Amino acid sequence: MHGLQAHFVLHARPYSNSSLLLELLSFEGARYPAIAKGIKSGRGGGAALLQPFRPLLLELRGRGEVRTLGKLEAGGSAYLLSGDALFCGLYVNELLMRLLGRNDPHEGLFALYCDILALLAGGRGIPLGLRRFELGLLRLLGYGLLLDREADSGVQVRPAGRYRYRIEAGPEPAAATAPEAETLAGATLLALARGEPLDPQGLVEARRLMRRVLDHYLDGRPLRSRELFRHGFRRSGHGLK
Repeated sequence: MHGLQAHFVLHARPYSNSSLLLELLSFEGARYPAIAKGIKSGRGGGAALLQPFRPLLLELRGRGEVRTLGKLEAGGSAYLLSGDALFCGLYVNELLMRLLGRNDPHEGLFALYCDILALLAGGRGIPLGLRRFELGLLRLLGYGLLLDREADSGVQVRPAGRYRYRIEAGPEPAAATAPEAETLAGATLLALARGEPLDPQGLVEARRLMRRVLDHYLDGRPLRSRELFRHGFRRSGHGLK
């Protein structure tokens, strides 16, 4: 890979005495590792740029799985996240780290990521924005959810109906005796399918649904960002519980 290309840092950790091992999201929507050699030595102030949520222009060298960082420049102003929005941003990055295979590009993912960062930085509509990001990510990965039709019959979901969601299949009518906490309204499913606003109860149901679906694809492995949010950092309940 030659020349400067748009990237974001998803994660960085120390590597040897003065280097960083980076996990990057490329403009092509691929995740891959790179080493920033000697970046912590202080020459040029490059380490200050290699932060999450900052658009970057990077030159990467080498052909192996782990590339070497060459030139780097700021690619624009950083998305300034604080409070709950910051933890939501960490959640988004962790999802990408856990669900994306390395060196596997996904067209549209970079734009989807920029959209959720802009929404988080704006501080409004965060719960619904997170659900839209999660749905978009799953769709790009080939795990798109059936939301507007019943799984087996293909019948249109009824707004007034109650449904259970069968992962990797879709919604099915819920028995009248099914606990409400295990079902969701047809209106919630339809709003998610159409990208429409949700009322407070719909947001609760949507969060519960996406938690189940994502846990399935994460093989039940807990997300650290959720744990941080749950243990003392949650204030307004933006959807990570």
